[in-house]
Amino acid sequence: MQLKIQNGIVELSGEAILKEINIEINDNSKIGIVGRNGCGKTTLLKTIAGEYNITKLDSDENTFFAVSGKPNIGMLSQMTFSDENKTLIEEIRSAYDDILKVKFSLEEAQAKMESEQTEDNIKEYTSLLDYFTNLGGFYFEREYESAIKHFGFSEEEKYRSLTEFSGGQRTKIAFLKLLLSKPDILLLDEPTNHLDIEAVNWLEEYLKEYKKAVVVVSHDRMFLDNVVNTVYEIEHGKTTKYNGNYSSFTKQKKELREQQRKNYEQYKKEIKRLEELVEKFRYKPTKAAMAQSKLKQIERMIPPTPPESYDNRTFHADFEPEDLGVQDVLSVDNLVIGFEKPLSTVNLKVERGQRIGIIGGNGLGKSTFIKTLMGNIKAISGDYKFGPRVSVGYFDQQMAQYVSEKSVLGDFMDTFPHLNDFEARSALGAFMFSGEDVFKSVNVLSGGEKVRLALCKIFKRRPNFLIFDEPTNHMDIVGKETLEDILLQYPGTIIFVSHDRYFIRKISDSLLVFSQGSTRYYPYGYSQYLESGEKFQKSEQVKVQEEPKAKKSFTTPLKEKAKREKALLKCEEKIALTEEKISQIKKELSLEENMCDYEKLQELSSGLEAAEEELLGLMAQWEELA
Repeated sequence: MQLKIQNGIVELSGEAILKEINIEINDNSKIGIVGRNGCGKTTLLKTIAGEYNITKLDSDENTFFAVSGKPNIGMLSQMTFSDENKTLIEEIRSAYDDILKVKFSLEEAQAKMESEQTEDNIKEYTSLLDYFTNLGGFYFEREYESAIKHFGFSEEEKYRSLTEFSGGQRTKIAFLKLLLSKPDILLLDEPTNHLDIEAVNWLEEYLKEYKKAVVVVSHDRMFLDNVVNTVYEIEHGKTTKYNGNYSSFTKQKKELREQQRKNYEQYKKEIKRLEELVEKFRYKPTKAAMAQSKLKQIERMIPPTPPESYDNRTFHADFEPEDLGVQDVLSVDNLVIGFEKPLSTVNLKVERGQRIGIIGGNGLGKSTFIKTLMGNIKAISGDYKFGPRVSVGYFDQQMAQYVSEKSVLGDFMDTFPHLNDFEARSALGAFMFSGEDVFKSVNVLSGGEKVRLALCKIFKRRPNFLIFDEPTNHMDIVGKETLEDILLQYPGTIIFVSHDRYFIRKISDSLLVFSQGSTRYYPYGYSQYLESGEKFQKSEQVKVQEEPKAKKSFTTPLKEKAKREKALLKCEEKIALTEEKISQIKKELSLEENMCDYEKLQELSSGLEAAEEELLGLMAQWEELA
């Protein structure tokens, strides 16, 4: 056990934000923290990090915050740049200060041994070599190079100073440094926000192999499913532990509430039965003793925990488009999008009822394409045309930063001046703006509340074509599930950009994938896209065709599969042989007769380094084949 909080209470400005924290973090924990927006998830992370203190109680209740040893706890909010003039690569390499120091000592020991081959010098070098190998000294450079690439930084950007990067890019650099510095307890608050799918996939694999503890707050359901093995839910100020990933948690929670309901109903029935017996016999002399016995039995009965109500408050919208429109909704022909230089070329036909998800790396043109369709950015060349009677409902991800001095009700009624007060308040009530909430200034609303206000306006117009850019960024899981249900029932057409793979998988029936300089259309959903074995970053650099003609192929899928499986088996055999070779070299390094043989030691060390490099290459090849 590294850290444990029992019956913890956290108060901010005199108000109890968390009332009953019970959490334990062990050496290899992979913990997910879930709950509604505002329930205290980030507060819990800051409490673990030591930024907030547990409130001391006057009662006898056993409340404590226990830490074993002195674990290094890392959280992004605590990351700072000591020198703004450092380059990106210098800042990232500073996460490996311990390895770099050992590497420098190893080089000094090697030079010392070469000049004077004494037994002490050889032993010093051998000891440092073992330590360097155990620290990962032979592969740390490959690790950070891979991380920088997957987070979308180019070779040129690696050598830019930190001052040249935007605020968002600097946050990503600090995040990368935090990950690669490998703290004993890694605290992550919504780590997948603003990462593209390629970076999220890399992050998942990195955290699954992470040898220390990870505690993550996230609304990304697929990320939680793939990374965590324990979930703590915060509801009504209390934490409840569930073993397993997110999908397992939702199933267990439902079963737990159902069991609590049954136990409580059974308890109430038993109490009622005993009370009826007491009432029936308490005044009969021959039965008075029995009645007293039943009264004592009732007093001794410990009531089970009553089932708490779910905190499932959410918005709702049940609407039909005012006009379903025509069959051909949108035609995009050789549309070149971008600013000073082209980002991508798009060809696309959209028909009524389609739900097209747009995915791809950051900066490749997804949002630029949406803004071009909406007329906010001028196309470089090409053409696009909406069908007749198409009415668009547009959601821009910047709506979460919407500014207005007006009240929620005033802002909404200015948008729909034909509505009376009752109609406007009814519409807002469906999106969780009720009572005094409608008189709040728009400027004081949270990002999630501003998103709900924007959606309320969009759905009130009853459009037949929804164009959404990252609609779920500021939503909690219940909000995402609500929007999914609304969109699945919607009979109109949808094009949406999202990094939320769960949302993409559930909503889209086809995909438009942005790669470097081009787009490609896939006439099937996200699950099938993954199963096809194609990754958008490796897609062919070709323009999308309206109806791509199938090329003649002289191989069958079965032959291709057999060929791939054969290559995979061969690769696995090479990996096994290389691992055996590494093991043998390490054994030889530890032999006493080799300790004093400088030339043999040099030969073995060089062989070990080469074998480690070969193994990394084989593992990368295996991953691609698999």
